[in-house]
Amino acid sequence: MLPRIADSLSFLYLDMVRVVQDDTGVCAQIRVDEQRTDTVYIPTAALSCLLLGPGVSITTRAMATLARHGTSVVMTGAAGVRTYASVLPDSLTTTWLERQVHAYSDTERRLAVAVRMYKMRFGDVPAGVNLDVLRGMEGQRMKALYRLLAQQHGIGRFRRNYHPDQWHAQDPVNLALSAANTCLYGIVHAALLALGCSPALGFVHAGKQHAFVYDIADLYKAEVTLPLAFALHNAANPEQDARRKLRESLRLIQLLPRIVRDVQALLAPEAADTADTESACTDRHTVDMVHLWDPTAGPLPAGVNYAQESS
Repeated sequence: MLPRIADSLSFLYLDMVRVVQDDTGVCAQIRVDEQRTDTVYIPTAALSCLLLGPGVSITTRAMATLARHGTSVVMTGAAGVRTYASVLPDSLTTTWLERQVHAYSDTERRLAVAVRMYKMRFGDVPAGVNLDVLRGMEGQRMKALYRLLAQQHGIGRFRRNYHPDQWHAQDPVNLALSAANTCLYGIVHAALLALGCSPALGFVHAGKQHAFVYDIADLYKAEVTLPLAFALHNAANPEQDARRKLRESLRLIQLLPRIVRDVQALLAPEAADTADTESACTDRHTVDMVHLWDPTAGPLPAGVNYAQESS
């Protein structure tokens, strides 16, 4: 049995390597010099997300193994910032996708999920508040957090900037924050795929294939990536340091189990607290079989011949 998504390793970033499948498993071949090539094996069965940076080549056999093990593969820019494309492994169950679509397809239910997201950040929100007010409250919260972190680290006025075309002209805090956020997106993306959810059907964000990824990632930025980025304001290599320190902090805060629980609580709050729900829906692979839909009888077993017997 493969490990549960909640117990998996979070992410691995690679660049300037060749990823292949050999007789033992998937490995990264690192060219040291003309005579020497080092080999590092990748724990695909226990890895949630593989980030591939510039200079990486990967074989079809390696990609097939990653997909079979449920590891999402994300192609990124230098230092793991700016996502270009992703390869999505197949999910063997649609339980949470159906709940996501059910909530997304109705305006009132979609609004209720969006409000629950803001409640996770604020703790509570005024009754009857609309999304315009909630967005304004979130903007004020982030500005206050920027000011607080800047004061704590002795930094002058901070402004969030993201300019890929002028990447190395940015300050260390923005560099570290962009690198850490991209890694966070990869982790959230992997968790959503493992649950069978669609990354494209967002409740606050819309119009992108990763809209739901951005929704969920925003729940953790104030706790996970922002303090980390400000702590690296004097770092010589903030992108690399951000990835390394983020991996270290994720071991302490156990983010993957939190993502699973929070997504379940958002999409089905009435079922999220039951113990069998979490154990059944956090496995990387489940044994749920395909069934047939019926508007009256509900799910019917597949693989059954329903033709009427002739008299």
